[in-house]
Amino acid sequence: MLLGKDEFKSALRGTLERNITLDNPIFADLMVGEPNWKLLRFMTLQGYQLTKHFLIYVENLFFYCPLPRHKRLLLHNLYEEETGRLSRTKNHVELMHDFIRAIGVSDEERDAVEPLPATRELIEYRLEHVRDPRRYHIGAAAVMIASEGQNLETRAGEARHSALGRRYGLSDKDALFFSVHQKEDVGHVREGIELVSDLCDTEQMQEEALHAVDHTCKLFYRMYEGIGQAYREMS
Repeated sequence: MLLGKDEFKSALRGTLERNITLDNPIFADLMVGEPNWKLLRFMTLQGYQLTKHFLIYVENLFFYCPLPRHKRLLLHNLYEEETGRLSRTKNHVELMHDFIRAIGVSDEERDAVEPLPATRELIEYRLEHVRDPRRYHIGAAAVMIASEGQNLETRAGEARHSALGRRYGLSDKDALFFSVHQKEDVGHVREGIELVSDLCDTEQMQEEALHAVDHTCKLFYRMYEGIGQAYREMS
């Protein structure tokens, strides 16, 4: 049964909000007991594998977008990712480089890391769909709702980057990558929901988009499970 637009928008957001990545035990491992710098570094370097690809996702979503109003909004997103000028910061990959250096990882160490299998699965799932105009609605749901929505998660009203920064003695400048995204992604998720709801005009498309949000969130969760398993094996 084809949902009305408002009902479909609520279903998209509800699917996102039911999949809380912060529930993964790895975040408790970072926050309980003595600060675990080794795990924080290991986890961050896998997260960096996602950051390296994010501009590619947005570029493809912009290029293939069939709706002019949404195409203009994606251009703003693309411009900010590349330059940081809208947030008065800098290129978002460079912001992540700053965070990685702040936690004691050299550029050489950073560039030598490869994605773990579950990390690569998440990367490839999104690449596959944003590059296929026939599945554009799936790619948009996976990137603009499920992925951008990860930065909106909080625990006891506190964002993960704020809790980690306080615990590990990181400055606001060190964590600028995360604070910028938390602010911006409120709008990006809202824009994503609007875009996907405008695109999905059949029951099948709506079902595919809802599945994409659910599946992408689960891929994030599995990525953290993979990080935890690999960390335990190397410790």
